[in-house]
Amino acid sequence: LPGGMEKIKQHTFALAHYTYTVLSTLKYANGAPVVRIYSDTDFSSPDVQGPIINFNVLDENGAVIGFSQVDKMASLYNIHVRTGCFCNTGACQMHLDISNEDVKRNLQAGHVCGDDVDLVDGCPTGSVRISFGYMSSFEDAQTFLKFIIATRLSKLDTEIPSQSSAAKLMTESVPDYYPSFNKVDNLSPVPHISNRELRSNSATNSTGNWEPPQAETESIRAAVSETAVPTCRRGGKPITVTSIYLYPIKSCSAFEVTEWPVGNQGLLYDRNWMIVNQNGVCLTQKQEPRLCLVYPSIDLKQNVMVIRAEGMDPVSVSLEENTGKETVISESKVCSHRVKTYDCGDGIAGWFSMFLGRPSRLIRQSSDMKNRSHQKHTKGPGSAANVSLSLVNEAQYLLINTASILQLKEYISARLEEPLEIEELIRRFRANIVISAPESFEEEEWAEISIGALRFQVVGPCSRCQIICINQQSGERNKEVLQSLSAARGKKTNFGIYLMNQPLHSSLPHVLSVGSQVLPVLKENTEIHPPTPSEEKCSG
Repeated sequence: LPGGMEKIKQHTFALAHYTYTVLSTLKYANGAPVVRIYSDTDFSSPDVQGPIINFNVLDENGAVIGFSQVDKMASLYNIHVRTGCFCNTGACQMHLDISNEDVKRNLQAGHVCGDDVDLVDGCPTGSVRISFGYMSSFEDAQTFLKFIIATRLSKLDTEIPSQSSAAKLMTESVPDYYPSFNKVDNLSPVPHISNRELRSNSATNSTGNWEPPQAETESIRAAVSETAVPTCRRGGKPITVTSIYLYPIKSCSAFEVTEWPVGNQGLLYDRNWMIVNQNGVCLTQKQEPRLCLVYPSIDLKQNVMVIRAEGMDPVSVSLEENTGKETVISESKVCSHRVKTYDCGDGIAGWFSMFLGRPSRLIRQSSDMKNRSHQKHTKGPGSAANVSLSLVNEAQYLLINTASILQLKEYISARLEEPLEIEELIRRFRANIVISAPESFEEEEWAEISIGALRFQVVGPCSRCQIICINQQSGERNKEVLQSLSAARGKKTNFGIYLMNQPLHSSLPHVLSVGSQVLPVLKENTEIHPPTPSEEKCSG
């Protein structure tokens, strides 16, 4: 860009002005706008408006779709956005109409800076921002607009402008002082995008739609609506544990067991190790999908972890913690949490570097940091706060319900040419505990559960990211799973619940076993009452 800062200003503002103009025209079939743009200007002059657009996405009824939801969907299209209040609380309060009392209420609801609590009682706590720089191109602006159209609009939702009107819109939306944009022949119109184009832009032959047609969406939401779950279904099918998985190495493949010891951090050795790059930054399947092809297994008798991968010789790592004087304790990060770790040596580092094709090292959590505690707000007696965590993101355990998986599977399979197998879906959600309950999504109504002698507090729902789009057997990505989950659940991508250990009141061995009965207590209850002999087969 010859011409210095003035030319850069014109270039970036032209991109923002064009995107702003097209965004402003997008409407649903009922005439409702697709986005709400927050701005103090009309994008007419770069002297008073920078090359950014701040907005929230709306549904067809005008309700705001949370910024964390938009962020997750954008990541499927390789688009990076900034979300939240952008370190500008005053502007956030002004444009979102948030009062001082609302700020206090949001804080009480657990919302803090940088989290994904994007809606409180349906009201937004922040917004989405896109920014253009000197390296941004017209194709970047088109990619973003295609993303909004693909995920919010179907061909039945709105009349997309014709190619000629789109070209006219594009040229009219570009300031006169940027002549290179006034060559209509050089522009590829954005608003008219066929379903075939959307499919070709996707990793699979999915439709690319964020939500299905309205009637289909309503039927799905009705099927998974939150309803009161009876404390005990007399004569009903009991709830049992069907599968147990641990993930010794964070973001690597699951290790399935039929029974397993429970420690003070959750399942013994669950996420005790993780892989980092040459800068010590944790690698996950988001950056390196092939991590799912690394298969660690724990041999308690031999006291080793054996790691396998296709084309590689198996390698072993001792379960004994290295506490020698030569051990160097370093500080790493898991999400926003700081953890103390130590390196597992050059041998295993070479193994991972060769398999992943990039410099990588295996590190393990140090016992010096075994008191890393859960920081979320919890309520009620026996709060799970200050419970020790391993290298997990949120909580000690993640539980999913097979009935909920089946509900989602039916919907996803209808949108794919080749239906997903139930086992593949279960593995995509990377749970520790899989249960079989009679009703889909009833687990979201629970406050606590007991499994044998073990008692757990429900910390909250698990908000899903793009990792569920990765086939855990092949490492291939598929946008459809997250998009279908978003469509089925409304404005959130919650699936599964987080659990924390409750104090144990039993002398029985602390072991979690497949086949054990699950006894839940609802959110409005405070205690778990053991079933009487006549209620032994109740689901709890």
